[in-house]
Amino acid sequence: MDINVDYSDDDDPLTLKSDFILSLCELVIGGKAGLEPVEKTIIDRCVRLVYRDYLANPTPEKMPILEDLYNLLRKQAESEAQRIATALEIYVTGSLNVFNHRTNVDITNRLVCYDIKELGKQLKKLGMLILQDQVWGRVTANRAMKKTTWFYQDEFHLLLREEQTAAYSVEIWKRFRKWGGIPSALTQNVKDLLASREIENIFEKLYCKGYLSKTRGKCHYYSRLASPSVAV
Repeated sequence: MDINVDYSDDDDPLTLKSDFILSLCELVIGGKAGLEPVEKTIIDRCVRLVYRDYLANPTPEKMPILEDLYNLLRKQAESEAQRIATALEIYVTGSLNVFNHRTNVDITNRLVCYDIKELGKQLKKLGMLILQDQVWGRVTANRAMKKTTWFYQDEFHLLLREEQTAAYSVEIWKRFRKWGGIPSALTQNVKDLLASREIENIFEKLYCKGYLSKTRGKCHYYSRLASPSVAV
């Protein structure tokens, strides 16, 4: 839920933040059909309300958490709002409430490593999306201080398995360079990587590509992609 005043190029950083929270809710409750238009409207309304006090006076103690959004949803009159809140309940007051807290880790260190290995199956997809947003927040804050952010993503094929994290990954490659961010992706599972519909959109934005120790059996996976700028 973290946000800063430099979160977006626009005058209103809530537009981009609302898009992220919509993606998060879609991952949690959308299913194959995705969120209904009424549900998207309700979430957008609550996002703008939940950040109002913080943006008026941006101090750390006023930063909202997921529970604040949940409580606002419960106060809405529409039955759809109650459905959304009920779906989020397990992540707020239930057994999967890992992300319903302010962090106790110093994320302003020069080197920060996010390890989602221990999250478990139910939280891993959500965790990948939240960490991508956390990194974006760091990139925007660093740009305001004229600092470059280097972002390395190991096992990148995992991010491309889910529609929401794959779409967010494409946005990272579209946005990062002009914001002083330098993303790098690493994977050993080339077949899974190329199975994503989004991978070609990412390859179009790459400055260089490096392939290490290609086996004869895997070489044909690269045939539909452009020749690498860097081959090792």
